[in-house]
Amino acid sequence: MNRLFRAMKILLLSAVVFPGVPLYSDLLSADEPVVLTRDLKKGLVILVKFPGLDPGITREEIARRFRRLDRYVKEMSYGKAAVETDLTEWYGMPLPVGKYAISPSNLKVDKSRVSRLIQDAIDAAGRDHDFSRYTFVVLFLGARFREYGMIGLCGYPGMLGWSRSAMLKTNGGQPVPGGVPIFTSQAHLGTLFHDCAHVWGGVRDGKRVLPCLYDHDLQEKYPTRDRGWEKALINMGYWDPMSCHMISFDVPPPGISSWTRIRLGWLAPEKIAVVNPDVTTEVVLGPLGETSSEVLALKIPLTEHTYYLVENRRKTGSFDSVLPGEGILVMYCDDRIAECRNGKAPVKLRNAEPRMPGLRGAAFRLPDRPTFTDRENGIEIRLVEETGSSCKVRVGRIR
Repeated sequence: MNRLFRAMKILLLSAVVFPGVPLYSDLLSADEPVVLTRDLKKGLVILVKFPGLDPGITREEIARRFRRLDRYVKEMSYGKAAVETDLTEWYGMPLPVGKYAISPSNLKVDKSRVSRLIQDAIDAAGRDHDFSRYTFVVLFLGARFREYGMIGLCGYPGMLGWSRSAMLKTNGGQPVPGGVPIFTSQAHLGTLFHDCAHVWGGVRDGKRVLPCLYDHDLQEKYPTRDRGWEKALINMGYWDPMSCHMISFDVPPPGISSWTRIRLGWLAPEKIAVVNPDVTTEVVLGPLGETSSEVLALKIPLTEHTYYLVENRRKTGSFDSVLPGEGILVMYCDDRIAECRNGKAPVKLRNAEPRMPGLRGAAFRLPDRPTFTDRENGIEIRLVEETGSSCKVRVGRIR
């Protein structure tokens, strides 16, 4: 009864405060609060099977993975976004999986095979489903990594480019909304988020809003974990699933960085302190994963297109608990860079401990790694003191 009363109260308030805004109420347990969501990601998951191949996974297990994705998105967005999915029945493809299979290296993928798979799947499902009811479409394959070639990828905006001419339609003329990520039966929660987030970020000014944060050229050389995948994680390491997907298969993915939250519109501007480095300023940074923190990130402008983002990562919540460390992350950002190629990236961690692989030691912390210094721009970021999980940070010019 109390849950029902709370839900009715939220509904009435939302009609007044947020007229016309979608409402998403999570009433999974009596202990969980009702969440008011302004950004509902509504997906149609097309289940794809191949001739002579047992999918090896049930519809219920697939549905369970997307419920986990919903939980992840709610936590990462501070309750602003949620994921709701409908699953189709299994649709058989006209060709065996080998005819659709691709290389594990992004830069070597046969785009015609990706296009053929998407077209065959949406043509089959489009006869029974109205795509206009959804904001994105997913292909979930009844195949494993070794049979298809990748665990997950984004067809559009991704492998098929991100121009409007690459947008897809069924043979019946239905346009595909948003984009199309593709997953195999082994897809980890971090992979689900990574490739769906490409779609949710969308395309702006001819660029993906949310690109992969690993280096594509290095990924070509080291495409899988058993072939040195970690060597491609030169930008954000294990601190964001847009970089690493996951830390390991047996644990949840880490939470996303402030950069990714900003790109997705999930980090409110009032939670970001903009600091002029010419004026020495001290700011208390709360943990990025805790919405109650008064300040969740610092932005230090350098030029019109470049700046530092500073965040406080702690092993809190359901997902940041798996982080490779704790402390203050300093990220150099350049909004002119679209994709992670040839050592360049739109966001790169400054590494507090270069001797540790995969940027595992990137966090600055007290007492042993308290200061980041940028001598080229004359900026110093110093950790002053910690109070609980919060950290006071001083930003100013090098003295």
